[in-house]
Amino acid sequence: MPTICTFFGILIRMYFNDHPPAHFHAIYNEHEAVIAIETLAVLEGNLPKRALGLVMEWAGQHKAELVADWELCRAKQSPAGIAPLE
Repeated sequence: MPTICTFFGILIRMYFNDHPPAHFHAIYNEHEAVIAIETLAVLEGNLPKRALGLVMEWAGQHKAELVADWELCRAKQSPAGIAPLE
């Protein structure tokens, strides 16, 4: 599972050839959430409120890049890194 971004201790990852809908995994300490790229809805899991807010802000800024990385992972190709939230 490639890590495509890391910021404030949060890891953003995608699995190769993962199932639809397009999504990413956000991991913070022992917490993990699966987040839909299109709607930014939490599909599974949870994160602490502050971490989730940071992830949502970052994802909103990088939707097009997330979609492109999703397509690469579905094709079993390495995703491009995405800039962290600053």
